[in-house]
Amino acid sequence: MVVYREVVSLLRLRPTLRTQLTLFYGGLLAVLGGGLLFLLVPLQGSASVQDGPHAAAVTAALNAAIRNKEIIGAIALPVVVLLAVAGGWLIAGWLLRPLRTITATARDISVTNLSRRLALRRRDDEFAELGETLDGLFGRLEAAFESQRRFVANASHELRTPLAAERTLLQVALADPDASAATLRSTCEQALILGDQQERLIAALLTLASGEGGVDEWEPFDLAEITGRAVAVRREEAERRGIEVSAALSAAAATGDPRLVESLVTNLVDNAIRYNVTDGRVAISTVQIAGKATLRISNTGTPIPPDQVDRLFEPFQRLGGVRARNGGGYGLGLSIVRAIASAHGAALTSRAQPEGGLDIEVSFPKR
Repeated sequence: MVVYREVVSLLRLRPTLRTQLTLFYGGLLAVLGGGLLFLLVPLQGSASVQDGPHAAAVTAALNAAIRNKEIIGAIALPVVVLLAVAGGWLIAGWLLRPLRTITATARDISVTNLSRRLALRRRDDEFAELGETLDGLFGRLEAAFESQRRFVANASHELRTPLAAERTLLQVALADPDASAATLRSTCEQALILGDQQERLIAALLTLASGEGGVDEWEPFDLAEITGRAVAVRREEAERRGIEVSAALSAAAATGDPRLVESLVTNLVDNAIRYNVTDGRVAISTVQIAGKATLRISNTGTPIPPDQVDRLFEPFQRLGGVRARNGGGYGLGLSIVRAIASAHGAALTSRAQPEGGLDIEVSFPKR
């Protein structure tokens, strides 16, 4: 079967790598052997000895010996070339066997079996490096698809919950033959609240998708100005919750999508206020460091285990795996922050403070 494919590819003037290597081995040996025979031809006429009674006979014998070697070489050369082609075919097949294994395995791997790996562990060459690289790629793809599955499942659950509650409200109201206008009005108000929840969740999902989609048009913006607007809008809510907000905003010029950056800042401020404690604090600052626009925000709050910090940036995640909403949140805020930061090539760092709360820094690179 392998030979058949090689012959077909050669007839179609698209030789495989094995065929190319075989032809190269045979062609190189044919050129070298032919060149050697070509060099022997001048020796035939130049063979001579000193004058003497047997000079002519000796010269004739030497020329005959050279001619015999040429004849033997001309006969042996095709045989040697054929042997070289056969040997080159076998050697090339042996050397390229890992490549065929890689190709066959890569073809078999799909979304449903991304857990498969090449595992070329017995070799220590370029093919092993290629196999390790592809195994790493398959691992990242598996993690990405698994994250996508979890995201879709969680998003479906979050969207179904208000829809189911809204349907139940309407069914109960319709099934009550003695429902008054006040009862129906109350039912409609609750349905509107549930609809608002769905609208806010869909808006958050769209923002997350926009952040993951990247930046289409880059525009200059002042990080301090965007942060100042976000803080001003949410200062009243912070005061209502008894949270002190301090802001030290220095001009910090950067380039990107101002709309997405505003969403990043808004989610960080919302997260710092929502997941805080009574009489807590939020400290916000912007600064230009080495040409990079940097936003820093820290808040008091519940102590967070250091190994749980990264998981908080995954969609629909809560501390300790709790999915219950806190103040109307859906667990998408920090995942939106990470997506937007990644789209801008910004460095995002987060640290759990020993006394509780988070310390987050976003640094936008120069462009």
